[in-house]
Amino acid sequence: MLRALAVDDERPSLEELLYLLNADPRIGSVEGAGDATEALRRINRALESGPDGPEAIDVVFLDIQMPGLDGLDLARLLTGFARPPLVVFVTAHEDFAVQAFDLKAVDYVLKPVRKERLAEAVRRAAEQRGAAPRIPVHEPDPDHIPVELGGVTRFVAVDDITHVEAQGDYARLHTDRGSHLVRIPLSTLEERWRARGFVRIHRRHLVALRHIGELRLDAGTVSVLVGAEELQVSRRHARELRDLLMRRP
Repeated sequence: MLRALAVDDERPSLEELLYLLNADPRIGSVEGAGDATEALRRINRALESGPDGPEAIDVVFLDIQMPGLDGLDLARLLTGFARPPLVVFVTAHEDFAVQAFDLKAVDYVLKPVRKERLAEAVRRAAEQRGAAPRIPVHEPDPDHIPVELGGVTRFVAVDDITHVEAQGDYARLHTDRGSHLVRIPLSTLEERWRARGFVRIHRRHLVALRHIGELRLDAGTVSVLVGAEELQVSRRHARELRDLLMRRP
């Protein structure tokens, strides 16, 4: 059973988060804090108590934009402790996801918070803490990938994805209608979508062969045109890419 601390300076958001966490069977106890400073005092007590002590905290559900010390500042401070609690960011802003990954966050949940999405974050925290998840995990739909947009989960068709860009342990999916950030490493998507015609062209890029409009050679460098965007092909991938394009129907 996880012991949790929820941190948000907006009282209605904090109360909603506390309500949802209390309803999850994997949460043994949860407290609230109205700002990062209050949360830091509470976490210090937890660390002094030890991992098995009565004040212990396993995971912090942390808002980012707060007056004074913000959520990212608090997470940076926690990285300096020997055994800090896990961190799940809960925010209305997508822009800080890469920074959250750099700070080893367990998950990044967008507001307004949905029960199902928060349950997934709790599952990830439970797995990292060695607790057995009680809610079954369903196999993903191979033809679609779920993305978070403004607190709503949408399902993007894999066939609509033109290319994928690595951003740390995240990947940005590009389509003709925009892009979406997902917490999946590029190497995982490369393995999962190889049979669907996706090929690695660079350490940072995975491209759908069917969306390549041109292969360009210029002074020894190779690039491809995907829609209106030109992407560089690394030398180690150039020959394989040319062969695949030549065999493409």
